[in-house]
Amino acid sequence: MTATQATPVSEQEARRVAEAARDQEWSKPSFAKELFLGRYRLDLIHPHPVPDEETVRRGERFLARLREFCETSVDGALIEREARIPDEVIRGLKELGALGMKIDPAYGGVGLSHLYYNRALALVGSVSPAVGALLSAHQSIGVPQPLKTFGTEEQKQRFLPRCARSDISAFLLTEPDVGSDPARLGATAVPDGDDYLLDGVKLWTTNGVIADLLVVMADVPAGAGHRGGITAFVVEADSPGITVENRNAFMGLRGIENGVTRFHQVRVPAANRIGEEGAGLKIALTTLNTGRLSLPALCVGAGKWSLKIARQWSETRVQWGKPVAKHEAVGSKISFIAATTFAMEALLDLSCEMADEERHDIRIEAALAKLYGSEMAWRIADELVQIRGGRGYETAESLAARGERGVPAEQLLRDLRINRIFEGSTEIMHLLIAREAVDTHLKAAGDLIDPEKSFNDKRKALFRAGGFYARWLPGLAAGRGHVPLTYGDFRVSGFADLSTHLRYAERTSRKLARSTFYAMSRWQGKMERKQRFLGRVVDIGAELFAMSAACVRAERMRRTGDRGKEAYELADAFCRQARLRIEELFTALWHNTDGIDRRVARSVLAGRHTWLEEGVLDPSSEGPWIADATAGPSRKENLHRTID
Repeated sequence: MTATQATPVSEQEARRVAEAARDQEWSKPSFAKELFLGRYRLDLIHPHPVPDEETVRRGERFLARLREFCETSVDGALIEREARIPDEVIRGLKELGALGMKIDPAYGGVGLSHLYYNRALALVGSVSPAVGALLSAHQSIGVPQPLKTFGTEEQKQRFLPRCARSDISAFLLTEPDVGSDPARLGATAVPDGDDYLLDGVKLWTTNGVIADLLVVMADVPAGAGHRGGITAFVVEADSPGITVENRNAFMGLRGIENGVTRFHQVRVPAANRIGEEGAGLKIALTTLNTGRLSLPALCVGAGKWSLKIARQWSETRVQWGKPVAKHEAVGSKISFIAATTFAMEALLDLSCEMADEERHDIRIEAALAKLYGSEMAWRIADELVQIRGGRGYETAESLAARGERGVPAEQLLRDLRINRIFEGSTEIMHLLIAREAVDTHLKAAGDLIDPEKSFNDKRKALFRAGGFYARWLPGLAAGRGHVPLTYGDFRVSGFADLSTHLRYAERTSRKLARSTFYAMSRWQGKMERKQRFLGRVVDIGAELFAMSAACVRAERMRRTGDRGKEAYELADAFCRQARLRIEELFTALWHNTDGIDRRVARSVLAGRHTWLEEGVLDPSSEGPWIADATAGPSRKENLHRTID
């Protein structure tokens, strides 16, 4: 087997690798973790965290400069048309300091908080999602973030000033046959004296075509003096043996510099290794804990723009004697866009400020923000296209050519679609969040439901589980959600009553925990295969988190005199909409088509329904489903380019 072919591994080994990369401890409180356990700890998020004055001043100053640059120097239509970000735009971003938004001023960066960094991404992404993706990939998952947490001081001194001002970075984990299953990683880094020799092929390397520095994940073989395992390295992009073999093109984000990168005997100094050998996946997951917040930031920007266009267009377009906005069918869509955008921003801002305070473990909150933002922004964009009708389907360039305002609604739909896939697809996010949500249960009763454990192990686990559930289960029977007039802070004369929604959230949190416990009792070790059930559990939790964030944000705005009345109205509308979705999800927990769907899927895969595929022609080109990733020297032209 060649070095970069995906290594076949068992299901147990894949699970072991994933578990080893998880942070096993919860040293800080987590609102979302408690929510899934049926403990609705509103005190963890209310009163809403508030940034200090210096953070606000620094952030607002930078946003003002960035806004001016975007208005005068970034032509989103040009980037879409030419499928490339002009070099002068990237140079301008460097001069502005946008490459170093999250980097500490001690290393030449701007030093923005998570809150203002993500507001900056929302602003940039509204002009050009491709530029937003470039900045996000560089700082959220590229070299700066893993070095900030795991790098040595010497590494920070060497690389962070470059990342802050001049060098673009990229993150390379995915391979042609390896996505969310890193146990099968094919890229290798073989120790050679004080260096490592890197071989492999990496796919979908955002920024990889123009990057100066790379974070590369590769498997180090275990041996004398080497622990081995998946390891992270900082690699100079112009090192001999690196070839960018392809610049990929996509249905959206047409300007991103995303490619296929081959490594052949690339010499990487041991001093460029981030952390210890074998710590690569842990570094990647920890980086994503806050790095994932960049995607919902771009989604919030999309929601804000969609609301603006929906409002202006629906006031202008007249059908049957009145503006379409006054027809209930369209008005309900506008309400959904407005309320959901408010909730997405509330959820994002709350998660960012908790990350800035560093008093909470936000691994679940950040994952929920990514999941919820990507799914709801896609729905918002779809509704915007529907509101615009035929003009929503028409390109902005075509609209402008015939004399109308060039509104890129169809582009928004294409650009947002990837958010449901990368940095953890919706399906993977469901499983990841579900694993964290049931962590307490697995610690208490994991051996009891593990079919591979011995009778003695199960007997010991029974005593542990008995002690935990004797304390936990009684708390699920009743709580503040059953007590009238609780959450009085959110019941204000003259405003919509949000306290009723918080009581619902508290009751529903306990109901969700009971449902999860019942499912674990029913399916035991087989529960991990009930992916659709787990997905619905996570979606309910996401809705409850968003409801809570919306209410807390509305109350903060009321207290500060910042559009409090309007905020309460939006929070109320959102919570009512969310409650309908939650009830549908609860019904689907136990009344669904999961069983028949599994049977039909097996039949299809067994070839019993190929007759249904007859009568069409397949326009796909010939070729393998997965490209060859055999190790060796490149036979293609190097498409890497440097932007000075």
